[in-house]
Amino acid sequence: MIITKEQVLQALGNVEEPDLKKDLVTLNMIQDIHIEGLNVSFSVILTTPACPLKALIENACRNAISHFISKEAVVSVNMTSRVTTQKNTGVPGVKNIIAVASGKGGVGKSTVAANLALGLAKSGAKVGLIDADIYGPSVPIMFGLEGARPQASVVDGKTRIEPIEKYGIKLLSIGFFTDPNQPVPWRGPMVSTAVKQLFNDADWGELDYLVIDLPPGTGDIHITITQTFPVTGAVIVTTPQNVALADAKKGVGMFMMPAINVPILGVVENMSYFTPAELPDNKYYIFGKGGGQKLASQLDVPFLGEIPLVKSISDSGDAGIPTILQEDGVMTKAFTDMAQRVAQQVAISNAKALGNGAIATV
Repeated sequence: MIITKEQVLQALGNVEEPDLKKDLVTLNMIQDIHIEGLNVSFSVILTTPACPLKALIENACRNAISHFISKEAVVSVNMTSRVTTQKNTGVPGVKNIIAVASGKGGVGKSTVAANLALGLAKSGAKVGLIDADIYGPSVPIMFGLEGARPQASVVDGKTRIEPIEKYGIKLLSIGFFTDPNQPVPWRGPMVSTAVKQLFNDADWGELDYLVIDLPPGTGDIHITITQTFPVTGAVIVTTPQNVALADAKKGVGMFMMPAINVPILGVVENMSYFTPAELPDNKYYIFGKGGGQKLASQLDVPFLGEIPLVKSISDSGDAGIPTILQEDGVMTKAFTDMAQRVAQQVAISNAKALGNGAIATV
């Protein structure tokens, strides 16, 4: 039996990308087809290395070759990725900017931002994290970088800030440039200038995702970033209490204002439930149940997951080793799953903005 490239493409044309609802061939996700007798190999170009549907897509491709061509075919599938982008982010080399926001303080927004960035990086993506919480920067503590100072370098004749690299991601925080024991008594214009410098004056290199840890609430920094840099989407962090949900709804409303118009990638519910170490199968919903899911449904945006209330989260942050880097467990899985869902929503948002057939060619 002779297998042709056309047969392979025709067979794989029956495999649908679950999120984008189009077949892999139309989406230009099949490349590098090689045929030698009954040996068939090809690459599937996913929209993100953090794709949660990777195994499902690979299995569907194998079944398509077996069903439509030959059960005797020996199939080799190279699952790779090319992170998509829909627009110029305004930061050279950066494909996507993800804003992490909350309506109020104390909901664990910075913890979610840090573990989101690390979760994306663990999948193989190139990631940066900006701590844009001018008045309460937390990245220096959470990454064990208290007292660290970024270096400067000359790139194309211009002096650039070199982000500090740790745990596989690039980091910048206003906390690297200020005295941690002194308040930051800056007014609006000074704050806006400082935030812009974290974007414009840094040598970020090539990044698939630049995660922004925004201050709580809605204010100057949010407006400065969203109106200066085309943000791919926002992740909203809340806790189950009604007061937190009410404030989160206001935060979503800000991003949806016509003058800002940033897509909402979804809602993350932090401190969802408490599970004692001695009773790992028990869940105690101390602050209420299902509030984040309900908010996501009301706003018609994705629900990105529940993050349990576990003491090790704060302990790991204080120790400078974010939770997702710890040994595999419930917390590592919760943050890893969340990162995959965020990457999934970025890809879907980019596909909608780009139109049919453009998803894998960027």
